[in-house]
Amino acid sequence: MKGILAQKIGMTQVICPETGVVTGVTVCEVPKNSVLQVKTVERDGYSAAVIGAFERKKGKNVGKKFKFIREVGLDEGDELKKGDELALSDFAEIKKLKLTGYSKGRGFAGVIKRHKFSRGPETHGSKHHREPGSVGMCAKPARILKGKKMPGHMGNAKTTLSNVEVIDVDLENSLIVLKGAVPGAKKGFVFLREK
Repeated sequence: MKGILAQKIGMTQVICPETGVVTGVTVCEVPKNSVLQVKTVERDGYSAAVIGAFERKKGKNVGKKFKFIREVGLDEGDELKKGDELALSDFAEIKKLKLTGYSKGRGFAGVIKRHKFSRGPETHGSKHHREPGSVGMCAKPARILKGKKMPGHMGNAKTTLSNVEVIDVDLENSLIVLKGAVPGAKKGFVFLREK
């Protein structure tokens, strides 16, 4: 099993010492992940482990000990038991990852921001500036077809990136540096796994 929970800290840039090329990177914190439950084929019908990270401070959510909990499938030969811990050192040799996070929520957005529509004329009496334009038909089929690009909720969607290059791993501070942008805002949770 190669999967671990992380938290996005922010973006910065690194300079390659050989070529001098500047690359934008995202820094993620990877604390020790605790195995909360192990599911077996005999009992549950499939093999998986439930892992949690970022322990909560005492407060309202007394029943939920961890802020971030995910289920990870197990490979043949993986031997985990409840209470085991997964660390960043397991990912020290991996050069490319697959990661999943939630994109930034943008709220209710119009078609220009949401679907990259072009705006209409700004002058000469035009009243078509940021509207989507015609959306439906008349007598037949007398409705708006499904899938029409229209204003609506934008962002806060599950986003997965593949082949994300690992630039550096800092085991001392439990940090992993990934090439490019990672979905979500600062302090957002990210699920890292072997591609």
